[in-house]
Amino acid sequence: MSAPTRRQELAADLLDLAMSRRSRYLEDLSELVAMDSGSYDPDGVNQVADWVQRRLQRTGFTVERVSFSTDGPYQAGDALVARKKGTLPAGEGGRRILLAGHMDTVFDRGTALTRPFTLQGSLAHGPGVSDDKGGLLAGLTALEILDEHRWTAYDELVLIATPDEEIGSPASRPLIERTARGMHFALGLECARENGDLVIGRKGVADFHITVTGRAAHAGIEPERGANAALAAAHLIVDLQALNGRWDDVTVNVGTLRGGSRANIVCADAELRVEVRAATIADVQLVERAIRDAAGRPAVPGTSITVERLDLCPPMEVTAASRHMLETAQLAARAVGVSLAATTTGGVGDANLIAGTGVPTLDGLGPIGGADHTPQEWLDTTSVPQRIAMLAALVATLGSAADASL
Repeated sequence: MSAPTRRQELAADLLDLAMSRRSRYLEDLSELVAMDSGSYDPDGVNQVADWVQRRLQRTGFTVERVSFSTDGPYQAGDALVARKKGTLPAGEGGRRILLAGHMDTVFDRGTALTRPFTLQGSLAHGPGVSDDKGGLLAGLTALEILDEHRWTAYDELVLIATPDEEIGSPASRPLIERTARGMHFALGLECARENGDLVIGRKGVADFHITVTGRAAHAGIEPERGANAALAAAHLIVDLQALNGRWDDVTVNVGTLRGGSRANIVCADAELRVEVRAATIADVQLVERAIRDAAGRPAVPGTSITVERLDLCPPMEVTAASRHMLETAQLAARAVGVSLAATTTGGVGDANLIAGTGVPTLDGLGPIGGADHTPQEWLDTTSVPQRIAMLAALVATLGSAADASL
């Protein structure tokens, strides 16, 4: 049997299995959406974790439950890392595949009660219905139908479910990066864009804290003895905002400015918070150098400027390997009757952290949804069976080096 024929027959079988689970998917989604699981609600996140853990264990996964230290400004819920070995070792061409979703939402406790799961025609609504409970559930269901089909031609399948993606994964980032290392491919379970596109690239984000130091003086009697930090900061803001447009896919935003203490004192200190977003790590580094160069030339004599980079979320860069993954996904999509394209976005997620370890990554592999983070959030339930079947077929194809090279 030829490889294309084998792939088409597999996709058809997986689509039949996914179609048969549509009603159960909606029942499960309603149950998940009814669980409040805001990022700052560890009890709610852990309720979702309990539910996901049971499902994974029934599918034959070994589940590690990871709790995080209470040190810091908040307590995160638990993370899950689930593993299942296949029958094709890496030395014989088997591949290790990571699926990544998150259990937290942006909504406060009580939202699920006041705005419960509803189904209006083909659209499901409710807190987290798209971001990311619909996507996480699609990943679980795809793994279940692969298990039902007895597809084991892979080295290892790993699923990570995190508790704090919506706030930048401060607790789970080390776990995500540690889990990603050694994987051959990674698939993000965020839902697809409103037009059905996958996400092949996400910008990285670098945050900077800039301190401007001047010299205080009486503003009425001897202002000439002062060095106005606010004025130096104003000139710097103009210079930094002017960096926009210098490089493609790069944005620089001075988000906050604070300075001075009283109107009758020449401002002695000011501080800026600056965010940079760029599609490649090389561009992040270019912009950082430009920021430091501008800071090294304060416009007001007697002032000085220091730049501190606070954090860097790496970009999910578009690479030859991720383009190959997209082509493989498009083949799987066509086999189940779906036309598939991909886009890039300025938003960040756990896929950035995974891609930052060097693992080829695609995101947006859940069903089609939109209006995330709003009361209007929706999920197109007509997209569910095809998207689950496509995801399962993609996992099956990537699981073997022989198939992944098709």
